[in-house]
Amino acid sequence: MGTTLQLGIIGSGYIADVIATALRESDRVKLAAVASRRPEAAREFARRNGDVPVHESWEALIADPSIGAVYVATPTSVREVICIAAAKHGKHVLGEKPFASRASLKAITDACLEHGVAFLDATHFTHHPRTHQIRAELPQRTGRLEAIRTSFFFPSSDRNNIRLQPDKEPTGAIGDMAWYSMRAIAEYANLDSTVVHCHGVARRDPVTGAFIRGAGVLQFSDGLTSTWDAGYTVGACLMDLDLMGEKGVIQMDDFVLDWSGGFLIPDNTRPVGFTQRTGLATPAGFERVETPSSKRQVVRMLENFAEMTSDPGGDAVVSSIRRSERTQALVDTVFSNLEF
Repeated sequence: MGTTLQLGIIGSGYIADVIATALRESDRVKLAAVASRRPEAAREFARRNGDVPVHESWEALIADPSIGAVYVATPTSVREVICIAAAKHGKHVLGEKPFASRASLKAITDACLEHGVAFLDATHFTHHPRTHQIRAELPQRTGRLEAIRTSFFFPSSDRNNIRLQPDKEPTGAIGDMAWYSMRAIAEYANLDSTVVHCHGVARRDPVTGAFIRGAGVLQFSDGLTSTWDAGYTVGACLMDLDLMGEKGVIQMDDFVLDWSGGFLIPDNTRPVGFTQRTGLATPAGFERVETPSSKRQVVRMLENFAEMTSDPGGDAVVSSIRRSERTQALVDTVFSNLEF
């Protein structure tokens, strides 16, 4: 086992706490320091998470020679500047998503490659064994993919949350939630196909103007279609994914955060897996395939990131960057074709 990666966190919101909690489950990555645009929030974060050192600014944190990598959990509007500066200081970069644009993301990934540091976006589900198993078994389970259908909602109406503040999160629910719909395309469909048609609609919050819901359809050059629906306006948590092909259908109702390990409070009554449907089978004939994991997907993400830092220009990093850039490019396409 290699040296423990010393990780500094820039940001002190809810998602930073999720990562800090996961770090306590890993012996590969250690929380080494925190910085935030609000120093008092950083100090409170540090108290909650082992009294780690607090830097008064992100600039001070990335200049700390004891830190090998950073997790940038800031608002999207400032993420590019911080990620690039971290790369220039020789820090490996784990970047929260979405990004301001594909061009912005590419500026980050180019800086990481230029300065010999690893880059990974913080999409948890891509690291679960379920994702890898489905990708490997798609040809026999679904055959040629015809359609990908996704829904991702969680109720949220707090206008003090940065998600509902357009100056911090310009794409709102589209970038925050539809990112996962687009990532499903990047994970399971042909990376080389191009978008030939895109249409969507969106709704804004009447007070802040933030995007709070969107829905749309994409058609690709290989014939695949993808329908997506995402936002904060439905009164339940939905995380549905259907992979529909000529041989059958794979279904999940927890594709973003698996029920058994994706949340801080796990639900062990439903083991992680997927449902296979074929032919005219009724529910009694559906196949349930379990895909257990010895570690939560967020912990796997952190440990995969640590592994990537040992070979920053290697195939794993390059492949991951390609999927990140594909995802953000699809988010850009969707956003630029919305009616609202």
